[in-house]
Amino acid sequence: MNLPNVSENATICSAKGCRADAVWVLAWNNPKLHTPDRRKTWLACEEHREHLSQFLGVRGFLKDVVKLEEWEAPASEG
Repeated sequence: MNLPNVSENATICSAKGCRADAVWVLAWNNPKLHTPDRRKTWLACEEHREHLSQFLGVRGFLKDVVKLEEWEAPASEG
């Protein structure tokens, strides 16, 4: 899975201008552009999780919010 803003071992929040480490993955889908099973991702730090979730949510795009370590964990570990 390719995550945005990933450089080597760093995962950075997707909020504009934020350089904090990401803690959350916000999975989203724009139904006008993407097939129903497609998931795009934004990363969020604790401070920006709610703001980014609301931004996607009011547009009806937000599908799931999960901790980064859960998103990255192989399915066999779950």
